[in-house]
Amino acid sequence: MKHRRNKKPSGTAPIYAFAGAWLVFALSFPLYRLWQLILCSAASLFTALIVYLLLKSQAAKYEPVPEDEAKEEKKVSQKPEKSYGPEVDAVIAEGKIAQKEMGRLYSSIQNPDVRRRINELMAISDKIVRDAIDDPSDVPQIRKFLDYYLPTTIKLLNAYDRMSAQDIEGENISGSMQRIEDMLDTAIAAYKKQLDSLFANQALDIETDIEVMNGMLAREGLGGKSYLDMKDFMKNATAQGDGPVQARPS
Repeated sequence: MKHRRNKKPSGTAPIYAFAGAWLVFALSFPLYRLWQLILCSAASLFTALIVYLLLKSQAAKYEPVPEDEAKEEKKVSQKPEKSYGPEVDAVIAEGKIAQKEMGRLYSSIQNPDVRRRINELMAISDKIVRDAIDDPSDVPQIRKFLDYYLPTTIKLLNAYDRMSAQDIEGENISGSMQRIEDMLDTAIAAYKKQLDSLFANQALDIETDIEVMNGMLAREGLGGKSYLDMKDFMKNATAQGDGPVQARPS
């Protein structure tokens, strides 16, 4: 059964402690004078207070919780995160693991230029992974990124981390570290292209929507492509002349 904290102690132990302390003092010392009685009473009260505080600290730890309330709390604690579907959820989970590892490498590697590049790679890769939420049709393309490009980058960063910890200026170590640093710039450019390519479908949809709207506006006499072309012509003519183009009198 689950427990929660109590608010106040229970039991009669402090009373017994007071009586027991009084009896001990009465048997050990003569209680013929007032100050002796006062001293005995004070010592007995102090003993009872100590016992009370001890009981309070023990009783404050746990108390039973009704079974239905315990089940409700367990249900809330086990409430899963929002699901976007098996494929998207898997992409997000792998992205989080990669982000965690890259964060560890960022903390371990001391080279400020490499840390800057890692930070940029983390930001771009997070956007790539989160694109799966906005457009699940991009999952196959993102999956390729997660299966090869991102793990390979992490693998090379781990190698860089191990070599930088050697504190040796050897030809192999220094040359390999420099090649990895150069690779990071290439990876950043590739990551950006990967992110941009994920918006190809959206760009096509936007272009299609614009063409459809222009056609509808033109048919309704509200503008459309011919209207936009005329606005560009007037704008160019104004820019080339001394002032706005004036219409000829009829």
